[in-house]
Parts: sequence; C-alpha cells; structure tokens
Amino acid sequence: MRDTAAVEVAGLVKRYGNRAAVDGLDLTVGRGTVTAVLGPNGAGKTTTIETCEGYRRPDAGTVRVLGLDPVADAAALRPRIGVMLQSGGVYPTVRAAEMLRHMAALHARPLDVGALLERLGLDGCGRTPYRRLSGGQQQRLALAMAVVGRPELVFLDEPTAGLDPQARRAAWELVRELRADGVTVVLSTHFMDEAETLADEVAIIDGGRVIARGTPERLCRGGAENTLRFTGRPGLDLGSLLKALPAGTAAAEPAPGVYRLTGTVDPQLLATVTSWCAQNGVLPDGIAVERRTLEDVFLELTGRGLRS
Repeated sequence: MRDTAAVEVAGLVKRYGNRAAVDGLDLTVGRGTVTAVLGPNGAGKTTTIETCEGYRRPDAGTVRVLGLDPVADAAALRPRIGVMLQSGGVYPTVRAAEMLRHMAALHARPLDVGALLERLGLDGCGRTPYRRLSGGQQQRLALAMAVVGRPELVFLDEPTAGLDPQARRAAWELVRELRADGVTVVLSTHFMDEAETLADEVAIIDGGRVIARGTPERLCRGGAENTLRFTGRPGLDLGSLLKALPAGTAAAEPAPGVYRLTGTVDPQLLATVTSWCAQNGVLPDGIAVERRTLEDVFLELTGRGLRS
C-alpha cells in the first residue's frame, strides 16, 4: 500500500444472500485529507465504511486501513482510529461526561474532556443521562467520543444530522482542526454543502461501486453545462446572439427580460455576450454564472435524490 494512503479498498465485494451490496468497489483515501463518501440509500456506502471499520468481513477483495486488515488486525488498529456511529454505542443511563471520560481513559493521550465538552456545547449537560439528551446533544457526544482519543483516522457518519446552525459550525471547525493536525477524516453525509465545504475529495457510490470521485470543484465543473444568467429588455433576438456564441450553446428567455444561456461558460463566452449586448444597445443587468452543485452532479450520475 502506498505511504500516502490511509484507506485502500480494492475489488471489495460484500453480499447479503443473492444481492451484492458492494460489487467490486475501489477506493483510496489519502492520509491527512477529508474524504466525503456520498451515495443514495442502498448504494453500498454504509457497508463499505463498516467494512473499513472492521464491523463486516468482505466476501472478496482487499481492505487496508492504516496498512492493516480491519478484521485480522483489529486489536492493533482500533486504538488508532475513531468511529462515530449514527446511533447506539452508549449506555442509556450513563451521564454524558462519564461516557466521554470512560472513552478518554481507554487511550494513551486523550484530548482534555472538559475542553472538548465545552467546545461542542455539552458542558451544560455533562451530568445528564444519555437517554435524556436531545437528538442533537447525542449527536455531539458521539462526535466527541470519536475524536477524544486523538485518532490517526476518524470515520464520521452524518456528524451534523439534527444539529442547529451554531452546533453545526462548531462541528465543521473541529473537522478542519483535525485535518490541520494531520488526522484523516472519512465523512459520510447527506448535506451537500457540508461535503463541498469540508472535503478535499468526494467519492460517489452507487450500485456497489464508486462511480465518480475527485475534488468538489472538479466534479462540479466537469462533464456538464453551466449557466449564464442576465436581465435586459424583453424580446431580445436570441437567434442573433446564438450566432455569435460557440456551437452547443443554448439560449432561452424563461421570463420577460430574463435570459439564460447554457453551455461551456468561460471568460470568452462572457466577453462575447457583453460585446453582443454593446453592439445591440442592450445594457445587461445582474450577470451571474451559476455552476453545478454537488447535488446537481449527484442527480446526474445516480438519477435520484440522496434520500430516495
């Protein structure tokens, strides 16, 4: 395995009966990076991550995490990784601070428990039993438990689900600090803005395979059209405008005086549009370039929404 790979999955297959939940999946996660793993329900995303965590045995293929087999080398691997489960893993009657201190005691160089509780807004409920915590508080405690042991690699499953905006931002800042400290983060999320903001790379899984991967910027730019919008007087001669634009560009007036151009939107196209407007006495207003979002890319690739 390459020294730069924290996770390397090759040809992973995992079956449940006659159904292949994961079907020859390949995935590499670089050390010290944040990788967002996206996929619709049933795509094989959760099975892949749980196999990397050592909770499931692969039926075929190889999985190496920090150079180790997650099942055969579990005793050596577990002290080096952190796992945030979406639910479970906490005794219902244990107090939040007690649970976090227990997790910290299992590690040689844990983070300061009090500071971590304060950082995630849990210092006011440290004596509250887990079952009486709100959903957001339980989620923040799960995040704290995953990182308190100073892991080299942390798997975060929906880390901001159910959090209010302030708590969500605090979780984002914690992920950024982990990355700055050289920690590798594998992030599973349904929030596209979260993936775009935090991830160095994104892997989209569908049908048990990785169907696209790359930086958020590259995925959003590659392979599809962007849109240029502007306003002007109604009824412009779009046929004349199209003659000046590159082949493959489309133009429409979806509302009076509102114009939308789709195609390869680059500086040359923008210059051509403004030049055409000047030659035809048109003062364009509100010119804006709209790029695809990760959700747009996801829908184009999988044909369905994240929560389908």
